[in-house]
Amino acid sequence: MVLDPLLVVVLGPTASGKTALSVALAERFHGEIVNCDSVAMYREFEIGTAKPTPAERARARHHLLDLVEPTGYMTAGEYARLARQTVAEIKSREHLPIVVGGTGLYLRALLDGLFPGPQRSEELRARLRQRVEQNGPDYLHRVLRRLDPDAAAKIHANDIPKLIRAIEVCLASRKRMTEMWKQRRDPLTGFRILRVGLNPDRDTLYARINQRAEQMFDSGLVEETGLLLAKYGDTARPLTSLGYKQAAQLLRGEIDGKTALHAAQQAHRNYAKRQMTWFRREPNVVWLAGFGNDLAIQQKAAALAVET
Repeated sequence: MVLDPLLVVVLGPTASGKTALSVALAERFHGEIVNCDSVAMYREFEIGTAKPTPAERARARHHLLDLVEPTGYMTAGEYARLARQTVAEIKSREHLPIVVGGTGLYLRALLDGLFPGPQRSEELRARLRQRVEQNGPDYLHRVLRRLDPDAAAKIHANDIPKLIRAIEVCLASRKRMTEMWKQRRDPLTGFRILRVGLNPDRDTLYARINQRAEQMFDSGLVEETGLLLAKYGDTARPLTSLGYKQAAQLLRGEIDGKTALHAAQQAHRNYAKRQMTWFRREPNVVWLAGFGNDLAIQQKAAALAVET
């Protein structure tokens, strides 16, 4: 019996060392890395995204980085289509595809497929974004709570793109989005999938998160944010993401530097907690209790790849 080729997924919270582990596996198994972090897909956003460094990119081929314009947006469905095309190309080269990142919805779209929802309506989306500007950021969450309370409970009140899509689905299909989620999906086939999850000690992870956020500010995050604001205003979507949001508040004089740093650290810690809550629902994850840059963890992950 001929086995399907292997596909490795490296998942886990922010600052857990996913990039380091994926590069180590790529070097050992002739792998190519497929990004699954939504913010890292944007061009011109560097310091606050923790993208692989030039040295890391030189050690292994990377895909789906720097492909979205700052004012653009990639849906989970669009990501799944591109990522599936990419892993198929890597498979054709007889290399190991390694999907790495912390955006759970994109990962689920790639591996499990999405429900056959209605097409996007740019007119409706523009109206909803205008309502947010008029009525404040919590407006969409209130609307979705009326249309689909279960979906609202699963989507953060500040996640405007997901809220807009959920409302769009409810209005266009005349069904709740949670009902649509139960419909038949189109899972990825043609691979044996190994999901490797990083689960480091929480206190140590939070210390790393705090240090990383401080390094971002020290490395010029505020200056980068200022340049992006000057160039794109508020139309660049990643300016609302972790770190950039707090740097923009600092530049607008809404908070001081110390408050901006502490707020960014807290936001990253909260995000890590939400990521782990999401990833613990993923099936068949082999959890490794450590960081991806630890040699022992890399050896365990490599052994799993050999055994799978």
